[in-house]
Order: sequence, then C-alpha cells, then structure tokens
Amino acid sequence: MFMFSRLKTAALAISFAAALIAVPALAEDNTAELEAKADAALAKLYEKSPKAKELAATAKGILVFPDIGKGGFIVGGQYGKGVLRQGGKSTGYFSSVQGSVGLQAGIQKFGYALVLMSDKAVKQLDAANGWEVGSDPSIVIADEGAATSATTRTTKADVHAFTFDQKGLMGGIALEGTKITRLDRP
Repeated sequence: MFMFSRLKTAALAISFAAALIAVPALAEDNTAELEAKADAALAKLYEKSPKAKELAATAKGILVFPDIGKGGFIVGGQYGKGVLRQGGKSTGYFSSVQGSVGLQAGIQKFGYALVLMSDKAVKQLDAANGWEVGSDPSIVIADEGAATSATTRTTKADVHAFTFDQKGLMGGIALEGTKITRLDRP
C-alpha cells in the first residue's frame, strides 16, 4: 500500500510539472505583446540596475525573457518566451525551458535578461539548436545586490544574466541547465 501511495504521489507531481510547462506553451503570445513585455521588462531592469544598463550599452545583443513561469512539487519546470535584441532591433524569438527533480514545492513568476557581451556568445546562440545556460560561453549571474558591484573579472564574461520581478512562493531562481531554443515565431 505504501508503494502505491508513493507512485501515486510521483505521478501527480509529474502531471503537475507537465501542466505547468504545457499550459504556457499553448498560450500564444503575439509578436506585438511579447515585444511590449520585453520593452517594459528592460525599462524596469535598467531602472533598478545601472550596471545592467551600462553593460547593455556595449553589448552585442540582449536576450530578454519577460515572463517565466516556474512551479513544481518534487518534479518541477519553468517556461517562457523571449526576444533577442541587437542594435535596438528584435532579431529573433526564443523559448526558455528547464526541468528539475528534487526537494521543491511552489509556483512563481520572474523574468531574466542575458546580456551578450561578445560575438562568440551571439554566434553560439545563433548556431546552436538549443543552448544550455551554464555550458558555454562563460556566464555571470547577477542578483540585485551583485548587479551593483560588478568587478573587472565579472565584466569580462561573455554573458551576464540579470533576474527581475520575482513573484510567488518558491525558493530561489536557478538558470543553470535552462535550455534556450530559437522559435520560428513567438
């Protein structure tokens, strides 16, 4: 009987995580809506983090995911859509997906921006059929406190990640292991 209860709990957790990933995937954002969300997210980020704005001024590109939904109970997942900006123009649309298993429970919403500082980072994003955050190129993840105190060492990284607008009841935001994939349309 105990084994059946554990299997039932695991099945419910997997179903819950799959639903959290699938529901946002089915909701189609139109291009104008995604662009507007990205503009608003970047404006908020630059207001809260002068370092992000400073880095963005010399960046080769900025990949912004304004709405990431994350949730789970033992098994979890997160999903969102984003826009790549280069020279002030949108040059592509991407999805951000992450799955996880472990001690976790809750649901939250947040956004993040990847500031691509090198041609290498942009080329890798373009060439990859899915790019995993934390693999390569080098990345520095800056929370709100660290974003104000970047050092010479951290500013030489290929990619700087900034998170923002965290809401909900789930501990922490982890970007490592997130799979970023180009979309044909948002």
